[in-house]
Amino acid sequence: MSQASPSTTATTALPRPSLTGPIDGAVPLDDWGVIAAQGEEAAKFLHSQLTQDLALQKPEQARLAGYCSAKGRLLATMVAFKPATDAVLLALPAELLPQTQKRLAMFVMRAKCKLSDASAGQPGGWVVWGMAGRTAQQWLGADGSEAPWSTLGKALPDGRQAWGARLPDAGTQGGTVARYLVLLPADAARPELPALGPSDWAALDIASGLAWVRSPTVEQFVPQMLNLELLGGVNFQKGCYPGQEVVARSQYRGTIKRRTFAFACPAPAQVGQEVFHSEDPEQPAGLVAGVAAQGAGSLLLVETKLAALQSGSLHLGSAQGPALTQQALPYEITEPQ
Repeated sequence: MSQASPSTTATTALPRPSLTGPIDGAVPLDDWGVIAAQGEEAAKFLHSQLTQDLALQKPEQARLAGYCSAKGRLLATMVAFKPATDAVLLALPAELLPQTQKRLAMFVMRAKCKLSDASAGQPGGWVVWGMAGRTAQQWLGADGSEAPWSTLGKALPDGRQAWGARLPDAGTQGGTVARYLVLLPADAARPELPALGPSDWAALDIASGLAWVRSPTVEQFVPQMLNLELLGGVNFQKGCYPGQEVVARSQYRGTIKRRTFAFACPAPAQVGQEVFHSEDPEQPAGLVAGVAAQGAGSLLLVETKLAALQSGSLHLGSAQGPALTQQALPYEITEPQ
């Protein structure tokens, strides 16, 4: 099926997010975990379950991927590393790991693939790190020229290897920031890098326009609502996976009416909190998909109706709640026609 020519919603005239914390260094993402898939058919099995092509994935490539229900709604989002032909590592928010692993295991059947929790605390487990800026590039041996979702292998002094995936850059008022998601053996020495806080990393996620499915947002979005295909998280040429027909129909029939945008808010917020439009106060116009505390306020990624951006204003919690100010995304929203 050929793809129709897109229309574009530009955000370049909007202000870039203003971050109050540091944007150079590293932070252990204690709220993330890792699922290991091992066996000669590990990649083939996951290829049949996720929105991305894992069958042709090479060790120098990472994959942003979604795991959907049969209705095309995202159950989880993750980053896939392929350190060997018979091994795939899936990094994802830890709160969704048990249910994601359990659901995937239901469909393994006779495939030569074994799934296990490979997070910190497990034998041979991994710690997930967020790294950003020049010091991260130097530690990984990167030069900043890597394309998003390329991988970097970092040789450790004990002969083992850490794996870093180049994430989409964050666009901030201070400039563009290179980011990496890194898997480090749990018992390896801590990287000697400046410290980032969890809220600093979350703010960089917002500034890159990348929202992860969390417990309050499970089955709330088809991939396009989170801009997943714009970030490289959906392959429309690969074979079937759960929800594939719904995802493809949304893409090619022009039925995408909701997207994720960045906003600043003068008050604290939570993932899963509803957003309301000033001209339609009776029903929610969107849902908070990502939050980063910034002083007394917050930076948000909000999935909302495209029509809600044409006039009026968006507010957190109710039509009388704190007003949201739209911020620039580092990419443009493109729509099939």
